[in-house]
Amino acid sequence: RDFNERCAQCSEVNWGLTDGGRYYCRSCHNVTERTREVVNTDFMTNSRVQTISKHSRKQEKTGGGCEWYVCEGFQLVLKKQAEALEALGVCPQMKDEILCNFWRCYLQKSKQAYCNRPAGETVKALSVCESSTDVDSEPDRPSILHLLSLSESEGDLQTDCSFASSMSKVSENTSVYSGSVDGSLYLMKNQKEKLRMTMPMTLSFCYMALLWLREPMTLSELLRFVVEGHIPYLNVFRLFPEKMKLCGLDLKIFCVESWPVYEEVHNKMVELAAFLDLPRFPDITDNCFLHPDMLCIKYLMEANLPDELHNWTCRVVKKIGIGEVDFLTLVPGNKSTRKVKYDILAAAVIIVVLKLLFLLDDNYEWLLSDLAEERNKNNKEGGQYFEFKKWYEVVKHSLDVEQKKLDEERAKYVWRCEKPLFYSVKNKSKVLKRRQMVVNLQNQFGKLSGPVQRAEKPNPSSFQLSWSEENTDCFHGHSLKGILQEKRGLLTAMNPDYWLCTVKLCNERLCGHLAHYREVDFPQSYHFVLRLFSFLLRIQPSYIHDEVCMIEHKLFNKKLYKKLKYNTVLRK
Repeated sequence: RDFNERCAQCSEVNWGLTDGGRYYCRSCHNVTERTREVVNTDFMTNSRVQTISKHSRKQEKTGGGCEWYVCEGFQLVLKKQAEALEALGVCPQMKDEILCNFWRCYLQKSKQAYCNRPAGETVKALSVCESSTDVDSEPDRPSILHLLSLSESEGDLQTDCSFASSMSKVSENTSVYSGSVDGSLYLMKNQKEKLRMTMPMTLSFCYMALLWLREPMTLSELLRFVVEGHIPYLNVFRLFPEKMKLCGLDLKIFCVESWPVYEEVHNKMVELAAFLDLPRFPDITDNCFLHPDMLCIKYLMEANLPDELHNWTCRVVKKIGIGEVDFLTLVPGNKSTRKVKYDILAAAVIIVVLKLLFLLDDNYEWLLSDLAEERNKNNKEGGQYFEFKKWYEVVKHSLDVEQKKLDEERAKYVWRCEKPLFYSVKNKSKVLKRRQMVVNLQNQFGKLSGPVQRAEKPNPSSFQLSWSEENTDCFHGHSLKGILQEKRGLLTAMNPDYWLCTVKLCNERLCGHLAHYREVDFPQSYHFVLRLFSFLLRIQPSYIHDEVCMIEHKLFNKKLYKKLKYNTVLRK
């Protein structure tokens, strides 16, 4: 009765008292920091004694939750992602051995764990999995950082954590603005030299572990599985335990409102490998799935191209040496070597082969297609000659359908989580009321419009476009004899010409690209092939165009050098 302030959450004045003497709201069960002041005449005359709460300090600050740190949040995300990859068929060794060791090494290098305790600082206990707390525990007890192992069977690990100890001193100031202890300081702290952890970097960790194990999953596939919802990333904080309260500045760290970008994830993976001082990765040999010869088989099948093209892709790979172990294997910290993007490289090899055979200049490929069509009409042997025009029509129809479906799914995607999120304690009541209003409106409109069928999550598959060989639209078994001729015991293209995408490459470190791509500057046939592989890899066509230019310059290096030298002489 003597406490008339309004509740900060629901604005009601309906207070009760806990066993510890604290005021709590009977409407929303919010517990305040205020305690009831009582007069005890038996103890001392005219003196007032405040009752002491029996609850632990950790749970008072976080409203029933426990203290947790940003690195523990990322650790939980990595654990969930590793479990999802394991469910997709990745080797179980990835989570318990490879990814766990990478994460421990990162924590040590970034001075967040497994490091010497700075003198004069107290290390507090960090735990995201405590079921209860001991109120009689000493405040200066050494810390136990739980869940440092991604495996649940290893138990607790003793560690000295300088990062945690420094954060504990400012926990009182940051608890209002974030659910985590160090949320606000994590965003303010300048950690460029320490490679500060972000949500895209969780995917970089996963891809680095996949690459170390030489798993048959490319980066484009990993990101596609993320977008399709098979790997936790978007709204991943829904998987956090109830005791890990997420609010305020934590949302800027863990709440993702954009699709993962191939280039960003790949570049961070390269930076991570160098930051962790990792040794040379296991060799990418010719029997490894990430080898261009192996990936070309996959993409030729998915693009519905003839199987005979694989012989040509192997010849190009061997000719320019991009199938060598030293070229394909990642060596962290070696700035002299170009970091290979295996899926983009394989797609670029196929495009170069198509240019070698069909030229792709909006003229020659249609001429060859007409000749193949006439031969198929007069063909009595049963085998089909490959018709570029027919292939173009079949694949374009399927590509347009799938692209439209993908665009609609992305446009309909709901970025906001069903669970209401708030940036501060002050506006929590407003957010809850607004969310309840939205839910009520959705229910009312749902009754008027009828039940809405949610799109089912597609089953995980390595292929996005599938072609049955029993169908007439499948070109896998078609022959290339109509466009080849034999010279000196080798099959060569009837086409003697070739056009280069660019005569001179740009400086990739300065421009960000080896060459600049604009659709209006290139033939439509070339743009269509780029668009096809851009859809399959879910990346921008310009990145594939860069690899095509790089392969062309390796393939025609001698001719280009002579031409540039001749032009220089003429200018003089």
